[in-house]
Amino acid sequence: MIGAIWAPSQGRSTRVLPATALALPLLAVIARVLKSSLLEASVQDYILLARVKGFGRLWVLLGHALPNALLPTITLTGVHFVFLVGGTVLVELIFSYPGIGNLLYGAAVNRDLPLIQGVTLVFAVLFVAMNFAIDLLHAALNVRGRGA
Repeated sequence: MIGAIWAPSQGRSTRVLPATALALPLLAVIARVLKSSLLEASVQDYILLARVKGFGRLWVLLGHALPNALLPTITLTGVHFVFLVGGTVLVELIFSYPGIGNLLYGAAVNRDLPLIQGVTLVFAVLFVAMNFAIDLLHAALNVRGRGA
């Protein structure tokens, strides 16, 4: 019964396995970067000051260390988003899902150059939009860059 939920034998009732195949390898890298960023932020002077002022450990972690630790994590997540979009080509082929990746593969097999250029343009626009969104998030979250 559980196996039918994770890997159905017919139809496309679940997308757990394709999503896991795409996200799991990148999730480990993102978690490692977040952990190292939190450890680096936890030895900073402002964290010690917050602890001396009497704030709790969780409050200091979530309120002071996490916003600064999120900056490299957000950058890495944005770069990995582009890898996820590119990885959909392979995952859609393996799991037989119709999508832009399967469309690109079919266009490559049939040598449909205008369609290949169109899909590549869509990927390029996604890449530029993701980088712009990352820059906006950096500007919003960067506490050190704000004027006093």
